[in-house]
Amino acid sequence: MARPMLETLGPRHVAIIMDGNGRWATMRGRPRLFGHHAGARRVREVVEACPDYGVKYLTIFAFSTENWKRTQVEVAGLMSLFRRYIMKEMQAFVKENVRVRFIGDRPRLDAKLRALMDEAEDFTKHCTGVNLTIALNYGGRDEVARAAQRLAMDVKEGKLDPAEIDVETLPRYLDTCFLPDPDLVVRTSGEARISNFLLWQSAYAEYEFIDTLWPDFTPEELGRLCAAFGGRDRRYGAVKA
Repeated sequence: MARPMLETLGPRHVAIIMDGNGRWATMRGRPRLFGHHAGARRVREVVEACPDYGVKYLTIFAFSTENWKRTQVEVAGLMSLFRRYIMKEMQAFVKENVRVRFIGDRPRLDAKLRALMDEAEDFTKHCTGVNLTIALNYGGRDEVARAAQRLAMDVKEGKLDPAEIDVETLPRYLDTCFLPDPDLVVRTSGEARISNFLLWQSAYAEYEFIDTLWPDFTPEELGRLCAAFGGRDRRYGAVKA
């Protein structure tokens, strides 16, 4: 049965820090990678639910620049999971009219994974439904530093006048230059920190820190959060008369 469309004005762009996969598995006496596989399966359900709640853009935090500090076994398992996930889901993305793009520092990722990422982006570039952006080897500070390097190079080459740089300039150099800023950022698993995610872009986003572990996150919970967002008074620093 189809879920009813959200009547209130919900968020257009939702960004999610998908946390709690490892703890979810440990609570069940299983290895951490078992939780990561469960979390990957949950992504499909959430993506498919987005149109029901008016969400046009969904950005998910899959692997951070700090996650390389995890055990070699877990990192290798995650990279294998990402490769299998992209290969498995590409046809489904097209069927669901989902456009897939990736943000993050790609050179550190292995060549096969990078090729699959490129293929997924090309394969879904004609899709006009939900825009799914996957943050892979992503860190907010790293992104800003790389953007500053590109901006500095354009100044050096005479393509950009330093006197004309303002708050609208840097976003054009960010990984997310093709996206609107997130309206709502959700972090699962009970942690109340943003973990270096979309630092520039989320300056005026609304935040929800929820106790649900990511593998237990449901489309219905997404709907509840979107409905709550619709009731918030977003003033962007101003005072309403």
